[in-house]
Amino acid sequence: MKLNLKNPIVFFDLETTGTNISSDRIVEICYLKVHPNGNEESKTMRINPEMPIPAASSAVHGIYDEDIVDCPTFKEVAKTIAADIEGCDLAGFNSNRFDVPVLVEEFLRVGVDIDISKRKFVDVQTIFHKREQRTLSAAYRFYCDQCLEDAHTAEADTKATYEVLKAQLDRYPDLENDIAALAEYSTFSRNVDFAGRMVYDDNGVEIFNFGKYKGMPVAEVLKKDNGYYGWMMGNDFTLNTKSMLTKIRLRELSGMLTK
Repeated sequence: MKLNLKNPIVFFDLETTGTNISSDRIVEICYLKVHPNGNEESKTMRINPEMPIPAASSAVHGIYDEDIVDCPTFKEVAKTIAADIEGCDLAGFNSNRFDVPVLVEEFLRVGVDIDISKRKFVDVQTIFHKREQRTLSAAYRFYCDQCLEDAHTAEADTKATYEVLKAQLDRYPDLENDIAALAEYSTFSRNVDFAGRMVYDDNGVEIFNFGKYKGMPVAEVLKKDNGYYGWMMGNDFTLNTKSMLTKIRLRELSGMLTK
């Protein structure tokens, strides 16, 4: 089924040095840009992560230090990527929990100002898990009746994800062919930050989603525990998490000053 698009949508996949959102780096990115008229543009690039690639990660995606030694750094390609995805909704496989947060971290790290907070995010893995509970290779076999060759390469995974979403729309008549609806359906929680350390409750209030204050309003915790903000800022949380926490803190401080 052809996607019903109001805006261009970018399917993308990352290969990285590891799975830590705040500290690992991108070594390969592929994105497939699908326009409302059906036109498609694809781009794949390898990136020098400026750190060694652990052997365990190389064993998964097949990219080694010697493969990326002459490749550009993320800083050198960040503005090109930002321009390519500007005004686009985003989609991927496990993208809401991993690829989107990692990409946002990379942009923040090199100082490229890109606001994707108003974009729609479609996570094809979430749709699949809500319906069938499997992996991308199994999803591709289940929905597209094909074997996924070159799994764990960014290009193969990106194209497979796009094909799976179209096949999901064909298979499930009640799955609305609308990016906003798909984005809502493929989200487990309403995240304040991309890593999901803070989420919105049913009343739209930011609450912590981890640790000893899990379930408590962020603003309330910052008022009663003066050291918690400093603890989070000094620990291994993502730059995006720290940025959103700071916005809440400044908002609350501003509100106190105007009273």
